[in-house]
Amino acid sequence: MGLVSFITGFVAPIFIIISPITSYADQTYSMHRAKSSAGFSLDIPLIMLVASMLKVFYYPGARFDTALLIQAFIMIVIQLVLLKIALDHRPSPSSKGGEAAIPFAGARDREFDIPRPYNFWQWRSHKPYWQFLLYLFISLVALELLISPIPTLYALYSAGLGAIGLSVEATLPLPQILSNYKSRSCKGFRVSVIANWIAGDIMKMFWFFTATSEIPWTFKLCGIFQMCCDLFLGGQYFVYGDGEAGKMVKEHAQGLGMEMRMNGHANGPRARTPAGEKDAYLGD
Repeated sequence: MGLVSFITGFVAPIFIIISPITSYADQTYSMHRAKSSAGFSLDIPLIMLVASMLKVFYYPGARFDTALLIQAFIMIVIQLVLLKIALDHRPSPSSKGGEAAIPFAGARDREFDIPRPYNFWQWRSHKPYWQFLLYLFISLVALELLISPIPTLYALYSAGLGAIGLSVEATLPLPQILSNYKSRSCKGFRVSVIANWIAGDIMKMFWFFTATSEIPWTFKLCGIFQMCCDLFLGGQYFVYGDGEAGKMVKEHAQGLGMEMRMNGHANGPRARTPAGEKDAYLGD
């Protein structure tokens, strides 16, 4: 019991607080060193920035554990840096791997029919990304000042912020899952990120269900969904790897299909000869 109390009271909160650094530091450095963000979905910074900002403004009404609030602030800083590097080193769509840097790129070939109004978060210019984040922050501050003096309305508003923010965060792995599925490859997405996501999920689940501090059920439910998605993403990495496995599977399928077509052509339609003689092939 003493060990469990030590983990839930000290180890888990520290792990949660530093998880943004351990999860994304390697990905950030890798893109900076390679001077390319190909294979990395820009929706990841979008999801984490929106979710973390909503979580910060959810805190005054929910008063959840302080470790989660500190994590949200650190996550915002890390994701801003990650977004800046990803945009600076984003390959052009015409270059090899360029489409992988465009979120839900599969929508262009109708593999994923996800239209985006005004080409949202697919802009080629860097300025709209920062403008959107600034406008979101200003809007949240304004709503906080306007609604907080009305306790009944503020309680509903705060609960809504928490539900939306945590639901958005729970969808974090989905853009990368779709990108990996389209390219049949996890190239460009660091295995360290996946490992840290899964390790973080395990620690969060342990902490959420054993902590004595206040952890709203919205955190727990969204955490369970996110852990399932992260495990699926880990399965993708095991199957696809850096693309060679997917390429081999595709080539094997193509070879098998060609062999079946050749066999069908060789066997060809048959015609029965008179008087019960053996079947004769209709040759070329």
